[in-house]
Amino acid sequence: MRVLAVVICAGALASGIPAPAEDAAPGSAVAGAAAPGSAVAGSAVAGSAVAGFAVAGFAALAEVDPSIGQEMRYAGAHNFTGAVVEGYEEPVCLLARPAAAALRRAQREVLRRGYSLLVYDCYRPQRAVDRFVAWARDAADQGTKAEFYPRVEKDRLIPEGYIAEKSGHSRGSTVDVTLTDLGREPLGMGTPFDFFDPLAHTDSPLVTGSARARRNLLREVLGAQGFVNLPQEWWHFTYEPEAFPDTYFDFPVSVTPAGRDAEPGEIARKWPAENG
Repeated sequence: MRVLAVVICAGALASGIPAPAEDAAPGSAVAGAAAPGSAVAGSAVAGSAVAGFAVAGFAALAEVDPSIGQEMRYAGAHNFTGAVVEGYEEPVCLLARPAAAALRRAQREVLRRGYSLLVYDCYRPQRAVDRFVAWARDAADQGTKAEFYPRVEKDRLIPEGYIAEKSGHSRGSTVDVTLTDLGREPLGMGTPFDFFDPLAHTDSPLVTGSARARRNLLREVLGAQGFVNLPQEWWHFTYEPEAFPDTYFDFPVSVTPAGRDAEPGEIARKWPAENG
């Protein structure tokens, strides 16, 4: 393991990508799984990944592995809604600790093969999911159709499962991720991220060549670390077993101390678990 770590670090540093940290020791911010349904505090939790980060069992990915790129689409306007999405207060990736640790292990293997990971979305508040549903039901808003759903009518996005009222992202163990080269340039995967179309299905027979090979590589490497791909989206992976399989959280995406207790209803909502 030491020899492999040296090889990975040398390649990452040469490319300008920070080297992944060593595996966390027991009791550190990313070691071990939080018990399902563990409490969420309104003040800072001892041992959390970022000082002031107030949710037990979660970590900021940048503190776990700064070599993984982050382009948090819903914290900016470049997404299918065309605007910053409610609940994304900062462009940061938050994940349940076991999922963050597994993603770090996957990054080591990806770097060894001459690539790097880039995440587009991680934990997603329920309020953001609600915003997606409201957007999908607004037939007048077609501003992003050409880029994100050119071949699907907007009124079909919910019936065909592209938009759902609940998302696995809100449980904290799901990540939207792609491959980049070591210069952090995203690589072709057959479709862009969040492309609402059968072409985005991981095993679409119309995606061939290098894009097919990269989809297979991403699924292989992440699968080896416990991530399960959603077949309808090549970028969507859920780490199993989930730390919070029945809890849909609604705290905002932020690592800045809020300086207040959580508002009623902000912590979590509970429904029967579904993927999405």
